[in-house]
Amino acid sequence: MKKILLLAAAAVFTATASFAQGDKTTVRDNATGAKTTVTERDNGTVKVESRTGRTEAGQKAYNTKEDVKYAGKKTGNAIERGAKKTGRAVKKGAKTVKNKAEDVVD
Repeated sequence: MKKILLLAAAAVFTATASFAQGDKTTVRDNATGAKTTVTERDNGTVKVESRTGRTEAGQKAYNTKEDVKYAGKKTGNAIERGAKKTGRAVKKGAKTVKNKAEDVVD
């Protein structure tokens, strides 16, 4: 009986705590990294949390990451195209060798 009562009390406590939080809205500016979070509570109060954008060093690190990402995509695309061209050339060469081999046998 005690376990059931404790379980029910814990469920009620967690339910009321989660309802008390209210709605949370987060707005993020990807260009600068700034983030603003607005929480509206059930009792009408509003809590606003703001985080400023990146520092100069953080911005340089972010730019480097984006440059590496872009270069990786370009390199991957070039490798893919090269592999496709090589595959077609190998296929064409194998077909030519097969045709010549049949000519010799005849």
